Amino acid sequence: MNSREVVLGRIRAALADVPAEETPDGTSNGTSHGTSAGTDSGTSRAATAHRGYRRGHAEPGQDLVALFAERVADYRATVTRTDPAGLPGAIAAALTARGATRLALPDGFPPGLLPPGDWQWQREPLDVPALDAVDGALTLAAVGIAVTGTVVLDTGPGQGRRALTLVPDYHLCVVRAEQIVDDVPEALARLDPRLPLTFVSGPSATSDIELDRVEGVHGPRTLDVIVVGAPAAAADRATASTSTPAPSAATDAAPGPKTPEQP
Repeated sequence: MNSREVVLGRIRAALADVPAEETPDGTSNGTSHGTSAGTDSGTSRAATAHRGYRRGHAEPGQDLVALFAERVADYRATVTRTDPAGLPGAIAAALTARGATRLALPDGFPPGLLPPGDWQWQREPLDVPALDAVDGALTLAAVGIAVTGTVVLDTGPGQGRRALTLVPDYHLCVVRAEQIVDDVPEALARLDPRLPLTFVSGPSATSDIELDRVEGVHGPRTLDVIVVGAPAAAADRATASTSTPAPSAATDAAPGPKTPEQP
């Protein structure tokens, strides 16, 4: 028996008296497949298991798209809001602003969303050296979380495998307004836990013991997000900061190829 089997065995033993129909929020239809200490045989433990967790932190009636844009910008990312007709133009504008012309493009990305022009779309299969050579990656998303300013990828159509958005130094992500939810519990309810999920909260950043911020260590150092569905307006473009932080010794050196933590 290996360590994995030991851990899973202990989990199963701990859950032996939990009704099969009980959901994570504690609801059940009352059918039990075991007994609990101090209860009669056949009595559903779910009757006392309702937890009543708070599932959201946005204010009632709050504009989730605006909150999402604000929180994403707090991470030094850039958010652009547009309507469906303006999406190709918004993609072109974002790529032009970053000087990106050679982009990794995942399988399933809708061709009708791509802007016209001399863009070099690099399609799978792409190995790590090929991914490291592109200017960035253009993807869709599975869910956006307003309160945390998080984009979630689940490797679905138009999103690609994890390496596609971890190796390139720039990530441009398209999120539909209807994909944006209040908080993490609502996001999890929309996601399939069997899929490899990647939660992206701003560009990759870390700090050492001296609190020197270093970006781009574990993923792209630059993140742009386009939200589709909200009215396009010049005031809708939100940027976390227009100033560039003073480079530290750790960021002065030219970045080398990054190896993905999870291919």
